[in-house]
Amino acid sequence: MKKKFTLILMVLLSWMTVPFIGKRDFKKYYPAAIFMGLYILCEGAIAEKNKWWTIKERLHPKLSGEVPLILGPFFAGSMWILKLTYGKPLLYLLLNAIVDAFFSYPFYNWFKKLGIWKLVRFTQLHLFILFMLKSILMYVFHVVFVDKRILSKLFNSLC
Repeated sequence: MKKKFTLILMVLLSWMTVPFIGKRDFKKYYPAAIFMGLYILCEGAIAEKNKWWTIKERLHPKLSGEVPLILGPFFAGSMWILKLTYGKPLLYLLLNAIVDAFFSYPFYNWFKKLGIWKLVRFTQLHLFILFMLKSILMYVFHVVFVDKRILSKLFNSLC
């Protein structure tokens, strides 16, 4: 019961910050956050099959173990990071490195201690690298599929 409560609390606390993002920025950044959520669901299936990690506690037996992370800190955190750093790629990478290190080390250790999540064939460094690669993928997705202004400026400057 304590584990499920922790997962639910994590989702709720993350969503309590979302109204402060602002309506305009929410509309601007939610496609990238949704894309990453879907990507993480697929990644979770691959991770489970290859035993990269195991998630012992789920909100519901039929739901992926990644759902609380996707609906909570990944969704809200992705939007906050994009809001605070978009257009400044080095700052974006630095902030993601800090957040990803937090999730890969103290956050992971806490979840492991609670018996919610455990790395199997992955190390914490592998997890950090995977998070950083996903951060880059999300930024590229937003530039290419959402913020087409940047691509049109680049194209116009090349022609």
